[in-house]
Amino acid sequence: MKTLIELSSGIGKRRRELGLKQSDMLMKIGMSQQQYQRVEAGHDIRVSTLLRVLEGMGMELLIAPREQVRHLENLLRPGEHDYDLKPADPDWQDEVKESSWSSMLKEFEDE
Repeated sequence: MKTLIELSSGIGKRRRELGLKQSDMLMKIGMSQQQYQRVEAGHDIRVSTLLRVLEGMGMELLIAPREQVRHLENLLRPGEHDYDLKPADPDWQDEVKESSWSSMLKEFEDE
């Protein structure tokens, strides 16, 4: 997500998936319907407010280097794995075709 509109749309979609109404946010995260409505409308909000909303929705904020975003998005797509994706960084070595768990464990071993 790169824009406030995309972010707010994703939050609204998640709320609906959870079967919640905007008015439920008062009980869920202590935010009035009017305050929460501004979030879904794409208004500029504080990071602390965003984190509070995400916590209430069971979501996490992930910040990643731009050159690794496509790779991370691929790993997060359930059931779809394209291990040939490489970040834009020309020094990045080709990904070995193995499970994502094996890759993660290997990274920890290298430290």
